Amino acid sequence: MTNAWRAGLQRGRIELRHLLRSPKEMSGHLTNVVVALVIAAYVTGHVPGTHVPMAHLLLAGFAAYLLFQIGLVNLPQILVTEREEGTLLRLRATPGGIPAYLVAKTLLVVAVAVGTLALLLAVAALLADGPLPHGPGGWLTLLWVTTLGLLAVVPLGAAIGAVLPNPREALALIMLPTMGLLFTSGTVFPITSLPVPVQQVASVFPLKWMAQGLRSALLPDTARTAEAAGSWELPMVALVLSAWAVLGFLLAVPLLRRAARRESGSRLSARHRRAAQSGALPG
Repeated sequence: MTNAWRAGLQRGRIELRHLLRSPKEMSGHLTNVVVALVIAAYVTGHVPGTHVPMAHLLLAGFAAYLLFQIGLVNLPQILVTEREEGTLLRLRATPGGIPAYLVAKTLLVVAVAVGTLALLLAVAALLADGPLPHGPGGWLTLLWVTTLGLLAVVPLGAAIGAVLPNPREALALIMLPTMGLLFTSGTVFPITSLPVPVQQVASVFPLKWMAQGLRSALLPDTARTAEAAGSWELPMVALVLSAWAVLGFLLAVPLLRRAARRESGSRLSARHRRAAQSGALPG
């Protein structure tokens, strides 16, 4: 297991270095930050019952959504693409290959997510007086909510990536429910403005609690009046995110091992032939 951790960390550093040297891949993450800042620039008014700008609530919500998207949208696409390329087939013959692979992907996703979050908050603070944590307690809350949020979505993203059919269908299958959660989890406007049944459904999923936890770290305490319970409910935030983290880890490793066991040279060749015939790959 020690060797798997060491190999995973080494692989993760190599993949991160490749990502940083790829303008095309980096542009996707930078575009998300720009979109969040542009939308926030056009939002006016205040959170109902407070003097907190609505733009600050939206930026806190988008910060949570970017973490959620990287773990639950980008990661499954990466896994499905690499499975199609034969990565899982090679891992099957490598001792400790699956755990090392998970460690590498976790390191990559965490680095990208934290970097994206830091960039969003820094640019928003410099250009638009955006929200930042108030005091050591706010920074500590930002740290643990971000950590638990990533632990909740990264293993779940790995589990989803292990069962998705192919890269062409992966984005379509993931984006629709993800966008639905974006608009029903209180990330772009106060959750109390949504019908109670919608709030109850959103409370099952981690995005709602990630956004609520980040709002507690980034917004003044008066903003809690716009929450469904009238408070930040930080113990519940920790409980729900921890439960999703445990569920994700319980699902991810066996599903990835199952996907690796099902891989074979003939299956890989067949997929490549179908991709070539459809024009996705050169013949």
